[in-house]
Amino acid sequence: MKKNLKIYPFTAIVGQEKMKLALILNVINPSLGGVLIRGEKGTAKSTAVRALADLLPERDQIETCRFSCDPTNADQACSDCLEKIKGAKLSTVQSKMKVIDLPVSATEDRVVGTLDIEHAIKKGEKRFEPGILAQANRNILYVDEVNLLDDHVVDILLDSAAMGVNTIEREGISFTHPAKFTLVGTMNPEEGDLRPQLLDRFGLVVDVFGESDISQRVDVIKRRLDFEKASEAFHQEFNQQQVELSDTIQKAIDFLPTVTFDDQLLETIAKISTSLGVDGHRADIVMMKTAMTIAAYRGRNEVTKDDVKEAAGFVLPHRMRKRPFDDSQFGIGSIEEIVNELVS
Repeated sequence: MKKNLKIYPFTAIVGQEKMKLALILNVINPSLGGVLIRGEKGTAKSTAVRALADLLPERDQIETCRFSCDPTNADQACSDCLEKIKGAKLSTVQSKMKVIDLPVSATEDRVVGTLDIEHAIKKGEKRFEPGILAQANRNILYVDEVNLLDDHVVDILLDSAAMGVNTIEREGISFTHPAKFTLVGTMNPEEGDLRPQLLDRFGLVVDVFGESDISQRVDVIKRRLDFEKASEAFHQEFNQQQVELSDTIQKAIDFLPTVTFDDQLLETIAKISTSLGVDGHRADIVMMKTAMTIAAYRGRNEVTKDDVKEAAGFVLPHRMRKRPFDDSQFGIGSIEEIVNELVS
């Protein structure tokens, strides 16, 4: 497996199993809607996301395409690739998924890209300089400190996440390209809240805390020092685990379309959402998708009640209905109690 020696190995991260699983599930099934990781400083949030890059699978894409278009999906292809698909003049290459960073200081032009108006006027041709959203298509878009993003960038992300495309308009000239990405955000809640509209766009949410077990804290220190002292040897130590996890992810991707479920579980999911006062239907849909993805990851072709329970822990905590001037909220414990009562 080709690896970046500057990046800490994913399988070397001590503990934080729920965070690691949430990231893996979104690699297996990008339609889950991404994951928001909330936690105090120094809990391996950014480390885990960046480490995920070495595990990402390869996929087919149209050669020379700036947007990594899928040769098998004309509905989500850019205009240039659509012509190639219709003309059956495709040349494809294998390329790994990537983790694309969106800095909180990024300008609107850096995010959406730019149009060369002068060239369009003189030549009658559109010249588009791709931005971060172009790079993010079919990849993972990572925003560290996502709660500190400017509102206008948040609006752009909301539009792109909802439509799966990015449209840029300047002086009456417009350009549209596919922008279907898996959004991964990390944040420290002490530094401010996330806008409700963006929070709801994250399919899964995980709250992380520092390890309290002494032996695990010792492992965190030791592994980090070993990595900084000799990164190549450290990577070699975890190479087999990295390869095995990468293979498991690829098998789960291939296996996911075969996963089935009993319709009774749909009723159970609906009861869970109504019992917890969840608004809308997005949570119900994502809960079943997550349960199916968990089953595929575990190597099973049928969703179980335990899969639904596990999925609920990722999907529901950030979707509880809040009432004005009412600080009472369902905690994680009460969510689990209600879910366990309904899924028996």
